[in-house]
Amino acid sequence: MQIKTLNPLSKHALEEIGLEWHTDQDNTDYISTDLITINQAQADAYYAACNELYDMCVETAQMVIDQERFFELDIPNSIVPMIKQSWENDIHWHIYGRFDLAGGLDGQPIKLLEFNADTPTMLYESALVQWALLKHNGYNAELQFNNIFEALGENFKRLVTLQEDTSAFAQEYEGWKILFSCVQGSSEEERTTRFLQECAKSAGFDTHFAYIDKVEFNAETGVFYEGINYEFLFKLIPWENIAIDEPELAMLMQGMMENQNTIFLNPAYTLIFQSKRFLKLLWEHYPNHPLLLETSYEPLRNKKQVRKVAFGREGANTQILNPDLSVIHETGGIYGNHKPIYQEFAPLNKVGEFYYQPNVFYAYEACGLGFRKGGLVMDNFSKFVSHIIQ
Repeated sequence: MQIKTLNPLSKHALEEIGLEWHTDQDNTDYISTDLITINQAQADAYYAACNELYDMCVETAQMVIDQERFFELDIPNSIVPMIKQSWENDIHWHIYGRFDLAGGLDGQPIKLLEFNADTPTMLYESALVQWALLKHNGYNAELQFNNIFEALGENFKRLVTLQEDTSAFAQEYEGWKILFSCVQGSSEEERTTRFLQECAKSAGFDTHFAYIDKVEFNAETGVFYEGINYEFLFKLIPWENIAIDEPELAMLMQGMMENQNTIFLNPAYTLIFQSKRFLKLLWEHYPNHPLLLETSYEPLRNKKQVRKVAFGREGANTQILNPDLSVIHETGGIYGNHKPIYQEFAPLNKVGEFYYQPNVFYAYEACGLGFRKGGLVMDNFSKFVSHIIQ
């Protein structure tokens, strides 16, 4: 790996461009001064890999639905009707997701670790902050695998055109409104949500923002904020949290879908992709595929492996295991009640004591690359790393 050192943006400059979460809880900078240099062939390989992976996810999700395999994915029963309904109608369009990968540099093969398809963050820094860092350091900011803003705008248009070609959007758009919402108190989540709102607004949509506790839900009439009805609701709240922690809200949302008065973004079917146990079904559907790692619901035999749980986040409740299942490294967390999976270990690219994980955003096609830097398991203290194509 080739790594250069950037002059950092000051905290004040980061705040001016909207990145308030620049300092981690241990008082270290979240934005790394590392700059990873990749070549065009490596960028093209990430692009092609994630496009292929998404097609594989769609095919495998169809298998999940046809064979009613929601229970083994640890998906709550209460949300299955919404998953099925959202899958059956194209208007429940998937706006964006993020593939977490291993490899792709130094000759290491690209491997899928996870697909964060429902509520991925790291979006704002990938789309804007690394672009600003390159400009700040005198580089050509266009030399990135990064068209996230444009790709998101085009994909919002597909909520109306429902096809790859978005040229008919202006003629077909009839003023449908999107309300963007998240919980109050997280600057990262609010900035991510407002960035998505800006993408939709630039595409031509009528949009508004509201904290989720201010949004009114009505099974018969839909979503309202300050007396105005919205046809679409984007909510940066995981579907599994809604199903487990907010069962009354889940029932309301199901009623709204049945009455066809609200489209929820990202759609409920993204919970299939989001479950880490889906990785086992991908392996089952595409055994020995070069982009996949062997994954099982039971410990793998005689292989170094990673034990994760279906809906863990930020690297929580993860164990790295030797072939004899002795623990090399583990993290704690609050997700231990979810069902486990065992995934063959794939080494991340490493420089010195740090590991680097490529993360590729997807919005109808792969559209942007960023890296995280950290220890054996990427967690809340991992750093964001920019890249340049040279």
